[in-house]
Amino acid sequence: MFLVFSFLGIKLPNSPVPLFIPLALQITFYEDKHFQGRHYDCDCDCADFHMYLSRCNSIRVEGGTWAVYERPNFAGSMYILPRGEYPEYQHWMGLNDRLSSCRAVHLSSGGQYKIQIFEKGDFNGQMYETTEDCPSIMEQFHMREVHSSKVLDGVWIFYELPNYRGRQYLLDKKEYRKPIDWGAASPAVQSFRRIVE
Repeated sequence: MFLVFSFLGIKLPNSPVPLFIPLALQITFYEDKHFQGRHYDCDCDCADFHMYLSRCNSIRVEGGTWAVYERPNFAGSMYILPRGEYPEYQHWMGLNDRLSSCRAVHLSSGGQYKIQIFEKGDFNGQMYETTEDCPSIMEQFHMREVHSSKVLDGVWIFYELPNYRGRQYLLDKKEYRKPIDWGAASPAVQSFRRIVE
């Protein structure tokens, strides 16, 4: 297994510059709620951990941000989990206790975020650009759907419903000409936000 490191800046007393200490990526899946029962520790992408656990009811993310998937090989419903504790599957907006694969989300924005959304496919129609999270594209941009998008900086999550609810889609820095490019079957996007570590 390969360890992937993110860096945490810590300023020591009497030191003019922060000391960067590597913090290993780490996620732990538990069969039962509240971090009980059998568990599986992971520090790198895993295409199928279902052979180790029959279900997943709680997760502890100790390092990094992770995309976890309902089915093996990074398929099915996806959930983005930043560092923190998730004592029940409802805390990551899961619909059930099925998870089978995971991968680390690699952030390389240097703190910069910028996204463009378009009302039509292939970057046509009205375009809106922002560097901030958006809890409701209807309220902020008066759009009902997003048909294409360009991520100019950072990593973002599209949500099917307002207020960061519903199906989630991970968007890296690139161009998305149609919803299928970000893994969606329809242009139903009602909110989005940055992944900030």
